[in-house]
Amino acid sequence: MKLGPKAAAAALIVSSAMALTACGGGAPAGAGATAKTASLTLGAVQELRSWDPAQAHVGHYLQPYQAAYDSLLLRQPDGKLSPMLATEWKYNDTNTKLTLDLRTDVTFSDGAKFDAEAAKANLDHFKKANGPQMAQLTAVADVAVVDADTIELNLSAPDPSLEFYLSQAAGLMGSPKALGTEAIKTEPVGSGPYVMDKAATVKDSQSVFTAREGYWNKDLQKFEKVTFKILTDLTARTNALVSGQVDATLLDPKTGKQAEGAKMTLTANQVDWQGLLLMDRDGAKNTPLGNVKVRQAINYAFDRKTILDQVLLGQGTPTSQPFGKESGAWVEELENKYPYDPAKAKALLKEAGYETGVTLEVPSVPGFETQIAVVKQQLADIGITLNVGSAITNTFTSDVAAQKFTTMYFSLFQGEPWVAINQIVSTKALYNAFKNTTPDLQAKIDAVQTGGADAAKLAREVNKYVVDEAWFAPLFRVNQMYYHNSKITVTPQVQQAVPSIYNYAPAK
Repeated sequence: MKLGPKAAAAALIVSSAMALTACGGGAPAGAGATAKTASLTLGAVQELRSWDPAQAHVGHYLQPYQAAYDSLLLRQPDGKLSPMLATEWKYNDTNTKLTLDLRTDVTFSDGAKFDAEAAKANLDHFKKANGPQMAQLTAVADVAVVDADTIELNLSAPDPSLEFYLSQAAGLMGSPKALGTEAIKTEPVGSGPYVMDKAATVKDSQSVFTAREGYWNKDLQKFEKVTFKILTDLTARTNALVSGQVDATLLDPKTGKQAEGAKMTLTANQVDWQGLLLMDRDGAKNTPLGNVKVRQAINYAFDRKTILDQVLLGQGTPTSQPFGKESGAWVEELENKYPYDPAKAKALLKEAGYETGVTLEVPSVPGFETQIAVVKQQLADIGITLNVGSAITNTFTSDVAAQKFTTMYFSLFQGEPWVAINQIVSTKALYNAFKNTTPDLQAKIDAVQTGGADAAKLAREVNKYVVDEAWFAPLFRVNQMYYHNSKITVTPQVQQAVPSIYNYAPAK
């Protein structure tokens, strides 16, 4: 998951009713190992503030943690979950207890053994360490050690995203000897495929890793050396890729043209959507927004395809829905629910009693000035005035929560349905700042939470509700422009801005 607009201060991200749905199998360890014959240098967008696994984040931040730390579950490039440190996992009938069987042949880089006690120590540490993703384990009431290679996660309520989280920040496993120490903040101690070369690592410049001797899964360890070169500036990343200083990095549509001219290969996937969040749906501070016809009129105002072509050089897909295509909650007939139709938009405003005009206030969002300017123009064409205020600041999150903004242009994750629901739809969601809901919507959300293996399918009903009620005015899903040279191959990772570390390999 990409963390919202780059300059934004705080952008952000199963089982059936049958007993104990099994979701595992043997781990892909050992056989067919790829020879480690090359180094890999990646242009990283940001530096990590701590290597403590409990401080791990998502989006661009997750990739470097994967070099040092294995996770309990492995997320394949297509999003399916497979075994990693957990070989099998299963829920009880009520989806309130998740049992995981663990590998017995894994050690950490300091020699400590990975076992059930180590897994519990990590999960307990993650819940208490106040990391940026600590909410991933909110539903976990306690972790119980069943035996040396089995743990149980007891939940206070079903969480359809828990397995997804265990393949992310919450699932990263560090040595229990190192957890909570000052040393792990600057030098990771995990069971992962690589260990930090502390002598070659320079803060704010590069983090260097070498292949770990005796790593349990050679299939995931494809390079002798991996370097994360910190390049926060887009132009610097472009130049580093074109000049051969890095093998792969994240660019944008404009700089991508330069990379393509240098014969770099694009691996694009869609992670976020951009558009308007019409947050005051009861009209508490902006009365017209409480009328669904006004919100629908706003949706009909936009020529999404033209905006996409002109602003992002066509790198994306126009859409009217906030749930992504790989999420399971995506609905084909919603894709063009609100086609460009300014006449219909004006008619809806007239029916709503706002023929003489509506005024909306939005904050300026660094990085999205062009999009906001185009949105302002197209809204003006149907009689809506968009006033653009001050730029969002480092108080952005608290400002949103305090209902400072009734409307805003933003970029948000289109990932796992339960993650998205709790980010933008539920009454707990930051981006449902006015806590709008109805009994009908809440029933649909409850069905997702208790839906087990059917959760994603049930989330389509939530998607239909918020699109019909025009809670948002999505414009398009955006292509992540990830480029690499011919020395390596790269497989995109669905719902991630940058691929997982396992998705790179030396070119043959």
